[in-house]
Amino acid sequence: MDFNVKKLASDAGVFFSRAMQFTEEKLGQAEKTELDAHFENLLARADSTKNWTEKILRQTEVLLQPNPSARVEEFLYEKLDRKVPSRVTNGELLAQYMTEAANDFGPGTPYGKTLIKVGETQRRLGAAERDFIHSASINFLTPLRNFLEGDWRTITKERRILQNRRLDLDACKARLKKAKAAEAKAACEGDAVPDFQETRPRNYVLSASASALWSDEVEKAEHELRLTQTEFDRQAEVTRLLLEGISSTHVNHLRCLHEFVESQTNYYAQCYQYMLDLQKQLGSSKGEIFSGTFVGNAESTSPPPAAASPPAVAAATLPAVPTIPVVPTIVGVPNTVAESVLNPNEVKPPASGTRKARVLYDYEAADSTELALLADEMITVYSLPGMDPDWLIGERGNQKGKVPVTYLELLS
Repeated sequence: MDFNVKKLASDAGVFFSRAMQFTEEKLGQAEKTELDAHFENLLARADSTKNWTEKILRQTEVLLQPNPSARVEEFLYEKLDRKVPSRVTNGELLAQYMTEAANDFGPGTPYGKTLIKVGETQRRLGAAERDFIHSASINFLTPLRNFLEGDWRTITKERRILQNRRLDLDACKARLKKAKAAEAKAACEGDAVPDFQETRPRNYVLSASASALWSDEVEKAEHELRLTQTEFDRQAEVTRLLLEGISSTHVNHLRCLHEFVESQTNYYAQCYQYMLDLQKQLGSSKGEIFSGTFVGNAESTSPPPAAASPPAVAAATLPAVPTIPVVPTIVGVPNTVAESVLNPNEVKPPASGTRKARVLYDYEAADSTELALLADEMITVYSLPGMDPDWLIGERGNQKGKVPVTYLELLS
């Protein structure tokens, strides 16, 4: 019990000494040992790494899980070291509702068939999202958390110890400075020749005794300064090594970032492919859904004669250009007539109305009547009466074919 009280008293004395030194430094009443410029740069780099890692981690969690209550729940499970329960994604939930609606409306109806197709695609999108979240959590979020909860805590602990060692060192320097000043003052008083008629001899003896005492105090302060300087240098070296390890942390985070981008690229590529497949399925069943209707708009979309521009009026004097007649699409009847009439290789572009378009995505032609596209290339497009409004005729050099409108950005 006596030992614990003594240790407590000693710790309290050290704490008050450090607090006093820190306060005097803030008030400008005490000198502070400054670290070298390289060490200060390492500290600033470490703080910046910690701050940005926290922001990136927090925003990535929001990206992967926008629901704040779900994030709180996952955080609690993680702190309790329990497995997070599997959660249905929004896409999978939408797929479930669409499938149930299709069964209610009738899976054989056009609306029911479409609901089933779209629901199946939403289910595949939800499964892809689940895989992406799992991959991103393991390959990206976990290393960032490990740095903040492991390496950074160690760095913070060693920096706190270094701060205490610096306060002890500065306190010893201040103590030595005061002891030397007192020793010099006592020495000056002791060098004076005493006047035995006016001053009692014992004052001279006391001055000599005080000078010896301050000399002992200076020796003790110098010894303590050497010890605290050694401890400070040792702790500074340990902290420096940890701070220089931030470069390795950056390399590790760079590798994790590449893995995150790769998993995100695979996720969006899967989603894009799923939606392309769905678009083709819905496009192939369009004639069945809207049976007995025209595929394109049979009415002319040209402006009235009064609003015609001069180039359009000039083009009207040219020889007539053959156009494609509108052919209705009927369920169950092969549309060979329409295909033969709308053969892009046999039609000529109109005298006016062509436009430039930039291709947004790669497109693979389904048959010889379509034109394969490459992203970012420029082509000439125009429409013919009787065509599906979702398609245009595209030309690239001497190549010609139908192209989907959704893959193009029409330019003025």
